[in-house]
Amino acid sequence: MEQGGEKTALGLAARDTSGHLSPYSFSRRAQGDGDVTIKVLFCGICHTDLHIIKNEWDNAMYPVVPGHEVVGVVTDVGQGVTKFKAGDTVGVGYFVDSCRSCDSCSKGYENYCPNIVLASNGVDYAGATTQGGFSDVIVVDQDYVVRVPETLPPNGAAPLLCAGVTVYCSMVEYGLNAAGKHLGVVGLGGLGHMAVKFGKAFGMKVTVISSSPGKREEALDRLGADAFLVSRDPEEMKAAASTMDGIIDTVSAGHPIVPLLALLKPKGQMVVVGVPSKPLELPAVAIVIGGKRVAGNGVGSIADCQAMLDFAGKHGITADVEVIGMDYVNTAMERLERNDVRYRFVVDVAGSLQQGAIA
Repeated sequence: MEQGGEKTALGLAARDTSGHLSPYSFSRRAQGDGDVTIKVLFCGICHTDLHIIKNEWDNAMYPVVPGHEVVGVVTDVGQGVTKFKAGDTVGVGYFVDSCRSCDSCSKGYENYCPNIVLASNGVDYAGATTQGGFSDVIVVDQDYVVRVPETLPPNGAAPLLCAGVTVYCSMVEYGLNAAGKHLGVVGLGGLGHMAVKFGKAFGMKVTVISSSPGKREEALDRLGADAFLVSRDPEEMKAAASTMDGIIDTVSAGHPIVPLLALLKPKGQMVVVGVPSKPLELPAVAIVIGGKRVAGNGVGSIADCQAMLDFAGKHGITADVEVIGMDYVNTAMERLERNDVRYRFVVDVAGSLQQGAIA
């Protein structure tokens, strides 16, 4: 149904800090000349979604339709669209617009634009609150849409739009993608398991570093890591000191990073992509001695995301997912809060709507 050019959408929204998601009907903006209208097929669930729907970052604008790991099919395009056509399989990630005129945008780093428009719980340039991919349809400017390779299954590709590009662009930006080098991956969750897969595809030696000894078999036998360290085992950590060229830290819970820095060779690079709520403790001596470097990196640019998808398509890289219906989303959020998922929930949006799972 369309009213005044706007499109009626059906999705799931949280309305208060309980985070409970329930059916929600709302309007998408009218398709503009440069817009792409997309039928949502699948949408991944990111830990950020959980933070937002429960207002844990004090920025929720209820009602909130979460979701920023969207894979769908183009159903219509504006008259000025040249990049996509109806029938194309496409993706939409963490943001859907930027100012296009700041220093970051002019250099292709629109992901760091100070006026970036988030896909969910953001404010667009018309002043409207953005609603995410837990819905049947989205309308996005073509410049913020990416093409999903035909070789990738859409459900396994969805988490690449956030988890995948976050680790991929961090590794490329800081040189943690050189064949033969030794990469440490801290944490084996949604981000960490993608870092292992990309690291192996880059031809690197990959060591998983985890506080959970029970993840050893998973890391080595199923994901193909070369080694596994228990971060709470001082003997294991001591034996691995000064052996790694780089480390990507994906852990979102508070944890000490000084023992991790000891694993780096002189001039080694750590990139932090997890966002713990408590500040990291970093004594200067831990980086001054050995000339070690620590950087942070957020979700990549649109160009980064397309490059990552193309690389993933070439190497057959997808996320390990548990596909769920929309009627299971609240349970999935509870499980995500307990870290009870391997490694990403993905909502079958189109299939759920077809079966009448929400109304």
